[in-house]
Amino acid sequence: MPKIFSIYVNVIDTICIKVGRFVMYGVFFMMFLLILSFVTRNIINFPLMWIIEMAQFTITAYYLLGGGYSMLADDHVRMDLFYGKLSKKGKAKMDIFTSFFLIFYLAILFFGSITSLIYTIETKQKLFTAWAPYVWPIKTLMLIGILLMLLQAFSSLFKNIANVRNRKI
Repeated sequence: MPKIFSIYVNVIDTICIKVGRFVMYGVFFMMFLLILSFVTRNIINFPLMWIIEMAQFTITAYYLLGGGYSMLADDHVRMDLFYGKLSKKGKAKMDIFTSFFLIFYLAILFFGSITSLIYTIETKQKLFTAWAPYVWPIKTLMLIGILLMLLQAFSSLFKNIANVRNRKI
């Protein structure tokens, strides 16, 4: 495989590993928020309006920013009816075929998230709740997460092509 592909794969895999490992600790922050919500609502009888939305923002960031890492670690859900019976090279060929659908889907999501973020910033969009937080932070994280998944999809494609050709990356 050309050196540029090897460099690309190493850089993107490293970024996705670092972001994924950092973001996985967001679950603890979300759990803290949900426990705090329970305590303030049910024990102290002083509900906090912002807490549930902040937990939703946290899980959204966790899910989207961890997507690239999940793809890298091959931890995503796959229909294993036929795939599990394929050889390593056969799996790589199937992954190459399905990569084009994934890349197309992620590209559409990416361009949609760009226009959504621009609209959100231009209109100073807020949620229609009592807390009324701005939406641009979560839409920015959405854009970054989708970009990481798109870049990781290309990295996986390059690795699968190398696998089919019996080359190292």
